[in-house]
Amino acid sequence: MDSASELYNQLKSAEPFFILAGPNVIESEEHIFRMAKHIKAITSKLGLPLIFKSSFDKANRTSSKSFRGPGLSEGLKILEKVKLAYDLPIVTDVHEASQCDAVGQVADIIQIPAFLCRQTDLLVAAAQTGKIINIKKGQFCAPSVMANSAEKVRLAGNQNVMVCERGTMFGYSDLIVDPRNLEWMREANCPIVADITHSLQQPAGKKLEGGGVASGGLRELIPCIARTAVAVGVDGIFMEVHDDPLNAPVDGPTQWPLRHLEELLVELVEIARVTKGKQQFKIDLTPFRD
Repeated sequence: MDSASELYNQLKSAEPFFILAGPNVIESEEHIFRMAKHIKAITSKLGLPLIFKSSFDKANRTSSKSFRGPGLSEGLKILEKVKLAYDLPIVTDVHEASQCDAVGQVADIIQIPAFLCRQTDLLVAAAQTGKIINIKKGQFCAPSVMANSAEKVRLAGNQNVMVCERGTMFGYSDLIVDPRNLEWMREANCPIVADITHSLQQPAGKKLEGGGVASGGLRELIPCIARTAVAVGVDGIFMEVHDDPLNAPVDGPTQWPLRHLEELLVELVEIARVTKGKQQFKIDLTPFRD
């Protein structure tokens, strides 16, 4: 069995859930190493399989003036270093088919951004790396669409695919999380991941001094969405974590404070231990008799 399939099977059988976590974007090598050290210590203590996450390039920023990251070449060098230093699998996102081969040399999971979840050429190029593919559901998509996106990966010869809920547009500058999606997305016949941080973005909902807009967010509701997702019975949790979220250059309003990570995960593990969310409820519709 190849390494990707081995990791995929480990994640599918993870109890109570696996976690994809890290800062939104690579700010510096020193910061990535510090975050990986602390997050691994916490997840190891709780027995949660960790895939460390960070992006080398935020190509879909609201403003062209916003920080994007170090870029493909430098970013992958940093991710490879942290992968080897802390013996961690890595997840990072791609925005173009041409990036997939290089990313596949480092990342264990290639993530398809929500805006690009239906892009066939990108899905196929990612699939052909042989790595696990995590497809985020578009904010504009019905949950049923994810079965088609997952099938595109499988038809390209890669069975190692996951789908991820990250909220649905509600008006112009808000997202809602419909817990029914976490159930309906099971039609994709693969692990279900809940993004508990991006799903609380308020896209273009924050006006900037001097003009322009940026994404706001509702960080205080992250525990609410996380509790719901775990109770429903997701297989994995995706969350962005930062040691100084008020000064994070990207998505600060929806990054969870590192100082509260262990506290939140402890609670989520406790919820997961008692819920039967991963089991389908058998409803008996025969007439009730005294």
